[in-house]
Amino acid sequence: MEDTTARWMSVIVAVGSVRKFYYITLLRDPVSRYLSEWRHVQRGATWKTSLHMCDGRTPTPQELPYCYEGSDWSGCTLQQFMDCPYNLANNRQVRMLADLSLVGCYNMSTLPEKKRAQILLESAKKNLRDMAFFGLTEFQRKTQYLFERTFRLRFIRPFVQYNSTRAAGVDLDEGTIRRIEELNELDMRLYDYAKDLFQQRYMYKHMLERREQRMLLLRGRAASHGLSRDEGGEGTARLPTEDYMNQIVSGW
Repeated sequence: MEDTTARWMSVIVAVGSVRKFYYITLLRDPVSRYLSEWRHVQRGATWKTSLHMCDGRTPTPQELPYCYEGSDWSGCTLQQFMDCPYNLANNRQVRMLADLSLVGCYNMSTLPEKKRAQILLESAKKNLRDMAFFGLTEFQRKTQYLFERTFRLRFIRPFVQYNSTRAAGVDLDEGTIRRIEELNELDMRLYDYAKDLFQQRYMYKHMLERREQRMLLLRGRAASHGLSRDEGGEGTARLPTEDYMNQIVSGW
């Protein structure tokens, strides 16, 4: 991902310019995301233009067969969608975040299935941790708060939590839900990890915000009593000089 980004950005940014890229992403509940993609495919969407480049080459037809014949998969049932073993909708979030070169890209014969899955999951977790920011679709307001605090930007409108989606409108029995969870086991585990990490970052930002407010309050009280900062009073307390984003960036 980093190589591809640098290559494309070099086309639109002046040569010699200093560039620093911040990678961000949004994750979604795996079952809802899977159903949403099925609905999208059902309406005729395809990813035929996606090259799936890995280690400098595209996968062979044997490594990545199509799930359908013809121009698209429009009208496919959910059962047909789930039955295709080559469906890239399965564990898509892990696959998109992980370094596929660690497992031989789309060549499934390089590693045992369980080992391959564990490597992909750990790679996806690492890349998620290293991102300056990520959000969760199911927590729009917290996602907005984290973005604004991380990049010190403000949106002109608050994010809105839409729970009435195409995925939410699908009536499923327990057996079908369990099957979708099984097909997306890696995504389920990644999402559990992401929710915990997301909450940690959210609480950390809140802690910094409360600390800043306390310091400003103490400074205001000190100023109102005519205390100088050099007198060693409470007004000498300093604001934090490094937020969570800077800690991440320094690690790069």
